[in-house]
Amino acid sequence: MNSFSDLFATPWFWSAFCGWTIAQCIKMSADLLRTGRLDLSYLVSTGGMPSAHSALVSALAASLGLTEGFGSPAAIIAFCMAGITMFDAAGVRNAAGHQARILNKLLDELFHEHRLSETRLKELLGHTRLEVFVGMLIGILTAMLIVSRWPGALYGGG
Repeated sequence: MNSFSDLFATPWFWSAFCGWTIAQCIKMSADLLRTGRLDLSYLVSTGGMPSAHSALVSALAASLGLTEGFGSPAAIIAFCMAGITMFDAAGVRNAAGHQARILNKLLDELFHEHRLSETRLKELLGHTRLEVFVGMLIGILTAMLIVSRWPGALYGGG
């Protein structure tokens, strides 16, 4: 690869990008069905079903494995990073969201009894294990589709 634009000519980039985009669009569509209004902020939101972060890293790891071999250094690094990302989404970020809900409830109680400024914390930070799992499936399926359609991309040239 000789230039930055070559990044956009790889199945790895498009697998990761499309996995993330599909997951975010699913969230936005679900909200549209639920509320009857289109909220474009879902395209850059965190949390919710499915996990777009999990879709992105799973698509990247799967596409690298399919094209470079699952034992290649790039694929192994991608799988490790995917594992860390998904563990973090379902663990640390999910716990932070739970703590934010509790703090917001405390702020509500204090705000209604006293004159305090009401600054709310973002609650939808992490994911449940199911949200991470569905994001992972979306990523893997997206990578399989893109790599299968990419000329000469499958490992071994087939």
